[in-house]
Amino acid sequence: TQNSHTVSRKSLRMLNNQKVSGAENMKIILVFLFIAPLALSATAEKDYSSFDSAVSPETKSRFAMLDDVRILANGLLQLGHGLKDFVHKTKGQMNDIFQKLYIFDRSFYELSLQTSEIKEEEEQLRQTTARLQINNEEIKNLSQEMNSKIEDLIQNKIQLQEKVWGLEDKVTKLAVVQPSVQETKEMSSLKAFVEQQDNHIKQLLKIVEDQHVQLDRQHDQIMELEDKLNHIELQELTENSFTGEQTESEAISFPVRNVTAVTQNSDGAAPDCTALYNGGSRSSGVYTIKPNGSEAFDVYCETKFGSSWTVIQNRVDGSLDFNQTWDAYANGFGDLSEEFWLGLHKTHSITKQGDYILRIELQDWRDNKRHIEYAFSLGGPETNYTLQLSRMSGSIPNALPEQTELRFSTVDHDADLINDFNCPENYLGGWWHSECEETNLNGKYVAPRSKGRLDRRKGLYWKPKKGRYYLLKSTKIMIHPTDLKSFD
Repeated sequence: TQNSHTVSRKSLRMLNNQKVSGAENMKIILVFLFIAPLALSATAEKDYSSFDSAVSPETKSRFAMLDDVRILANGLLQLGHGLKDFVHKTKGQMNDIFQKLYIFDRSFYELSLQTSEIKEEEEQLRQTTARLQINNEEIKNLSQEMNSKIEDLIQNKIQLQEKVWGLEDKVTKLAVVQPSVQETKEMSSLKAFVEQQDNHIKQLLKIVEDQHVQLDRQHDQIMELEDKLNHIELQELTENSFTGEQTESEAISFPVRNVTAVTQNSDGAAPDCTALYNGGSRSSGVYTIKPNGSEAFDVYCETKFGSSWTVIQNRVDGSLDFNQTWDAYANGFGDLSEEFWLGLHKTHSITKQGDYILRIELQDWRDNKRHIEYAFSLGGPETNYTLQLSRMSGSIPNALPEQTELRFSTVDHDADLINDFNCPENYLGGWWHSECEETNLNGKYVAPRSKGRLDRRKGLYWKPKKGRYYLLKSTKIMIHPTDLKSFD
């Protein structure tokens, strides 16, 4: 809209400039027409003055010579043709400018209509979301009240059961003796009361279940509306983000083989970054480690959460091409101080020492940061470095299959061809693919301005199975032994 206003103002300035130049040209022509006769008259008088001595005053002519008149007429004719050409040219330029102004005004009007429609739709979605959130709060309060009532009814039921058990004991003792009519009525009334309470509790439980189902539906609707709002914001800001979507951290228990990190090898070398931290190296940077049964190699250690993590992947600006071969992914590539992939062989040599946590940190193009943590196991080269995951906690929906063997693949080493579809060739970069899903943190680095479907499917995205794309600006993958005391 601002560009269209700017172009319109420039066009008007050009038109005004042309009008001013045309007016100036007309003034010059009129001045010429006024001065030319005077000049010719002066010339003629000068010529005649040289013959004053020979010619008598009676023979002097008061009119200009015929040749001078013809010259003046010819000049005026040429000026007329030039003025005519100038007028036609000016008209053509004015028509072009008016046509461009018409096009710009029409484009500006259409853009204004589209902007108004988007704003109206966004406002409607916000209002609907607000109403659903209010309903959700009311249902939650009602559910809490019903839960409280159910607890009271359960206590009453327990008390009644104790009374029934007491009556059963009496009935057992009086099995030989015929009970009186009053006792029989009392037992019948108590039994009917207990049955009535049971039915009431069952009805309340059914209502609570219905309320939970309704709460789930309300939550799904809110999530869909938030996705729509985020989609509208993406159209206005031309970028994806995590904004408006938070997931609560969750934790699960998982089996642990060795809950104590390896602190030192037999030869005194540190097996990972955590051992270096425990040994006194408290700052982030490049260090040398030597896992058990492996050669020494350099890694990048990042200090956080009161410990040190071994970084196995880092992407920040797309300066490194991650569309590498199988050998490159096995041995590692890149600069440990910038973008790099540590290597499958080195990562496996670290993780085979015990149980480790896999932490993935993601940042979108609005600089919003999310993370997810898994308990994981990584196989060796004989299994194509098979990865198995079990989610522990996180602030973003899971996008990787759990409890599934994921084999690592590259463009020149595809472990699984699914429906004759080569995942690394179509998505670029080596990764643990599962049914060629679109989540690939080693894919092509794509900026928000790349809107093409082909680029997006080959890009650096986090894509939950039920959810939208998260276009990523940076990623980091780290590992840590499972003896970490606290998590983010």
